Amino acid sequence: MLKKTIFLYAMALIFLSSCSPLTPFSQRLYVENGWSERDLQSIQFYLSNDVILTRQVKAGDSSIKDGKVKIVNDKQIEEIRFPKGTPGVLLFIPKENRFAISFEEGGNDKYLMFGPNKKFGGKYMMLAADWDKQYGTVTYNDNIYRTDYDSAYSAIMIDLKAIKKVVVKSKTAKGRTIN
Repeated sequence: MLKKTIFLYAMALIFLSSCSPLTPFSQRLYVENGWSERDLQSIQFYLSNDVILTRQVKAGDSSIKDGKVKIVNDKQIEEIRFPKGTPGVLLFIPKENRFAISFEEGGNDKYLMFGPNKKFGGKYMMLAADWDKQYGTVTYNDNIYRTDYDSAYSAIMIDLKAIKKVVVKSKTAKGRTIN
């Protein structure tokens, strides 16, 4: 019995030590590593928290493809969910310290914006066009959505161990002259 318990404990320890914890992506990390846009496009990002986007669907709007439709108070509501841990990629950097991160296939308009938040140590948090006390307004796939205030705490995370394992071989060409 004791051997079995020790074995199970050892297996759990091995499993947990093999899991690589994710690190919040921050302004400090960005600056210290000097990553270019191209470098960032090769990094796998992950969501730290759930993000839920909702919008009221107009009558006759039949182009719902991305989310589920719910009926709330006789209104059709489209909902798109991004669970904690969803992997994403950088599509582009529209301006300094703003990242357009896509968490799903199917077009370059399907992204959420992230940027450094000084109140949270420079972590890259989800951005919205406007935040009020309960909701934020974001554009996603050319539509305007609302997201709850909890989504304001969603940050992008990276696997720093996996990034450090990448070895880049680089050389500089010296040019070629006529003999």
